[in-house]
Amino acid sequence: MSSHVSNEQSRGVPGHAMRDLPVPLLHPDRLYIDGQWVTPAESSTFDIVDPATEELYYQVAEAGTTDMSKAVGAARRAFDRTNWPLLAPAERADWLRKIADGLRRRAGDASTLWTRQVGVLHTMSTAAIERVGAHYDYYADLAADFPFEVRHDTQQGGFGAVVREPIGVVAAIVAWNTPMSLMAYKVAPALLAGCTVVVKAPPEAPGEAYVLAEIAEEIGLPAGVLNVVTADREVSEQLVRNPHVDKVAFTGSSVVGRRIASLCGDRMARYTLELGGKSPAVILDDYDLETAARTLSDAECTLNGQVCSSLTRIIVSRHRHDEFAEALGAFFGAVRIGDPFDPEAQLGPLAMDRQRARVEGYIAKGVADGARLVTGGGRPEGLDTGFYLEPTVFAGVDNQWTIAQEEIFGPVLSVIPADDEEHAVELANDTVFGLNATVFTNDNDRAHHVARRIRAGTVGHNGYRTDPRMGFGGFKQSGVGREGGADGLLPYTEAKTLILAEPPSSRA
Repeated sequence: MSSHVSNEQSRGVPGHAMRDLPVPLLHPDRLYIDGQWVTPAESSTFDIVDPATEELYYQVAEAGTTDMSKAVGAARRAFDRTNWPLLAPAERADWLRKIADGLRRRAGDASTLWTRQVGVLHTMSTAAIERVGAHYDYYADLAADFPFEVRHDTQQGGFGAVVREPIGVVAAIVAWNTPMSLMAYKVAPALLAGCTVVVKAPPEAPGEAYVLAEIAEEIGLPAGVLNVVTADREVSEQLVRNPHVDKVAFTGSSVVGRRIASLCGDRMARYTLELGGKSPAVILDDYDLETAARTLSDAECTLNGQVCSSLTRIIVSRHRHDEFAEALGAFFGAVRIGDPFDPEAQLGPLAMDRQRARVEGYIAKGVADGARLVTGGGRPEGLDTGFYLEPTVFAGVDNQWTIAQEEIFGPVLSVIPADDEEHAVELANDTVFGLNATVFTNDNDRAHHVARRIRAGTVGHNGYRTDPRMGFGGFKQSGVGREGGADGLLPYTEAKTLILAEPPSSRA
């Protein structure tokens, strides 16, 4: 299973035939540590299962305690004993551009891995993976303008400056739903800042991290600057606890995020957390219900509903509630479910059997609480193999019910009635989360007014909207800090104040 398939070989291959191609990884049985592919200390492996067939796709090496310590040690040496953190930002930017070029060369491999590991539609994975290199290019370009050094006048005279130096060794822990882009939001700014990185790949979907490691090896990235290992939760916690790790960058559930924050707090390690959401869509009375229903139905198909920022709480005026719920049910219920390599499919399987069981449990809870099931709720007919689930719409949902308060992470939408605009905003904010939101209205000023009142890291207008160049993150239990944009670079630096008697002759 360690064959490499080029993009040229995979182009034009029919969807179902993609499963006959070898796994496009050179060393899934090893770990990438200190610039080398090393055999793990123990022989344990993770099974990667294709969610559309329920068959074993490949196996990947499982890192143990010894392996994780080696990876952190390699990153520590590269930071403390090499010139990597001392390079000019423009020099490190050159490495980011090389990574970006490598990602574009390997886009076909990465998109195939993404689809076969978690069931994302291949039409989407192909388009999304091809854009990942742009994240590295963005941060490479940022090297020219980011204020790594800002001069100041000092009260005592002389030379004053605030310089931003790399924070040190970074543990980048990514979720299984979009690993390649999540790595980009962490690895690109970390490397530009001058940090060294240990990527902890998700056991469910490690392939993209291995592609990144192969690119690092191919371009000759200095040893220890980037290390890639796959580990379970226990060993991952040892990574977070390791005193040689200066910062943890995590994307995942709020439960795990709280645990990471407490562990980092014990030793004052830095951290950024991009966590869960229960994001509202507020439909104001001037907006067409059918248009809103179609828009939200299409958006929820993204990643088969497995998106932390999904707009899953839909708040609409009580007198328009039933009409909207039926329209949403009609659109979402008509979504074509099928093999993720089928170009006609609109919704693929959930990533894992345990994930489908989790979502089914929430559906049962919604029914038990008294929500009206408009469409879906079960397993689709004719798809007996694979972790498929019907797109589901609940109506008449009380905002305090479990399905309206807890992140489901599947294609399940709840329609919640509101008395008026003020009540709609109150319902939108009545959650422990604050990641994303949107406001549907034809009035731009009204959209701006309502958006400013919603407590969320991103608020869009008339649809699901994000722009990583502007930063992404959440309020409340949806996280700490931001990823993307210039704000996403700041957490990988520490500010140092310099007050010198005279300006230095060289500021290299």
